[in-house]
Amino acid sequence: MPHRKFDDPDLPLQDLMSRWPQTIEVFLRHKMLCVGCMITPFHAVIDACIEYHLDYDTFIDELRAVIETGV
Repeated sequence: MPHRKFDDPDLPLQDLMSRWPQTIEVFLRHKMLCVGCMITPFHAVIDACIEYHLDYDTFIDELRAVIETGV
């Protein structure tokens, strides 16, 4: 099975943070409680953005930046 891209709208947060642990920094910066939450296997980035009233495109850009830099 091919790896899913980080911006796949159906990618669960748990998979995102497991494959790209540097993205955890972005969630923490926004004071999101997604890291370690029991819902992460079921929520995608769009769900988290809705829950925390964040702009999806801006948040995806932040995730992209930390993934591309590898930090």
